[in-house]
Amino acid sequence: YLSYTRLATEGRVTARGQTFAVTGESWFDHEWSTSALGPNGLGWDWFSLQLSDGREVMFFQIRRDDGGIEPVSGGTLVQPDGSTVRLPAEAVQITVRETWTSPATQGRYPARWTIRIPSEQIELDVEPWLPEQEMRLTFAYWEGAVRVAGLSGGAAVTGAGYVEMTGYAGSMQGVF
Repeated sequence: YLSYTRLATEGRVTARGQTFAVTGESWFDHEWSTSALGPNGLGWDWFSLQLSDGREVMFFQIRRDDGGIEPVSGGTLVQPDGSTVRLPAEAVQITVRETWTSPATQGRYPARWTIRIPSEQIELDVEPWLPEQEMRLTFAYWEGAVRVAGLSGGAAVTGAGYVEMTGYAGSMQGVF
C-alpha cells in the first residue's frame, strides 16, 4: 500500500458548459492486491482522514465472518511534520453509530463512526456527507466523502476524508 497525502492540486472542472479553475489538496493511494482477505474474510473498511491540526489517519480493518478483525489490519498516523506512527489493529477502536440500507442491494452499511486512537489522544466522529454513496459495478461496495469532528491531542479538530467499505452487500470471497 502506498499513500501520498496533502498533494497540491489544481485543474479545471467543466459543468453545464462553464469551466471553473479549482485548487486544493489531493490524497493519492495505491493498493496492489486484495490478498490480505483470508479465507474467513468478508470485506474491509478503509478510512483516510485529514484533520485540521495537520494530522492524517489512514486505517483499514478486514472483517471476518466470525465478527472479528484480521490481525493484518492496521494503518498509519501522519504527523504535521511528515513523520509517521504505525497503527496496529489493536491501537484503533472503531464503533459504528448509525447504518444505512441500500434500497438497490439491501446491503446494510455503517453510516457514522466513532474512531478512537487512545495512544495518540484522538477521538473522532466520522459521518458521510450523504449516506447514498454505494457503487454498483461488478460487485456492490460503498465509497465516499466524509466529514470529521472531534479531538486530537485534547484540542478540537475538524476534517475531511474518504471511506471505502466492501462486503456489506455480499461477501468479497472469490471476487478478486
